[in-house]
Amino acid sequence: MLLGLTTALVATVCFGFGAVFQARGARSAPRADRVRAGLLAALARSWQFLLGTLLDIVGFALSIVALRTLPLFLVQAVTNASLAVTALAAVWLLGARLRRGDLAGILAVVVGLTLLALGSGREGRDHAAPAFHWALLATTAVLLLATLVLVRREGNAAAAGLGLLAGAGFGVTSLAVRVLDVSGPVAVLTDPAAYALAVGGLGGYLAYALALQRGTVTAATAAGTVTETFGPALVGVTVLGDAARPGFEWCALTGFAVSVGGTFVLSRFGEPEGGPAEPTAPHRDAEAEPAVPPR
Repeated sequence: MLLGLTTALVATVCFGFGAVFQARGARSAPRADRVRAGLLAALARSWQFLLGTLLDIVGFALSIVALRTLPLFLVQAVTNASLAVTALAAVWLLGARLRRGDLAGILAVVVGLTLLALGSGREGRDHAAPAFHWALLATTAVLLLATLVLVRREGNAAAAGLGLLAGAGFGVTSLAVRVLDVSGPVAVLTDPAAYALAVGGLGGYLAYALALQRGTVTAATAAGTVTETFGPALVGVTVLGDAARPGFEWCALTGFAVSVGGTFVLSRFGEPEGGPAEPTAPHRDAEAEPAVPPR
């Protein structure tokens, strides 16, 4: 458990710092009203977005160890707490200022994760029925279709919807990592979960980048946190057999609720009161320094 918890915490640091760079890169790209190759090319030309993506890749590689050795509800709560790291990174790198609510959110995350770690038991099964693997892949197809519809919408509702889809995509990725058959190269290539992992991750990042260009960061963050944290945690408990330590169920449940609540409080950090503008930003939303949801 110590190895998994350590890798989850280091992954959270990577996600938190990556979020700062990734949001700035996404906001500096031309606004997109549909999914097209030009959007991906614009993001690829932004060194900040590429650096943020690289940190996310490193974080994801580390989180694989945690996902295979810890209960999903613990891993998802830890990695989504990267907003606390994002807030601190923004203070250091962007000169942002923490408000009292931000400090309260960071404290809640720390306390919640401590309780959650104390109350967590062993992880459940690392395998599932073939139908579960196919269901993960089918879910990613539905998420991509929904993204194609929402990309034509504007405002906070669209940002929240795209944030929800991004969180769902990342949640599917976490579940796919957990149940992926790694007994050999052939098993991996013939496992639908492997393709759900790839499509869910790429689709999540696409929806995530589009959400940052529409509405408030808070709207996208809150919606994404719900699906990415609660979805896999619920599936892990009900389907894969994750559980708390005997007699410490209250501790795990309280820690989960407090840490996720702190993440919700910190989601408002994405709407700073002011900050320096990007001098070369090509559209109207660039005058605010963005902070972003985890991953």
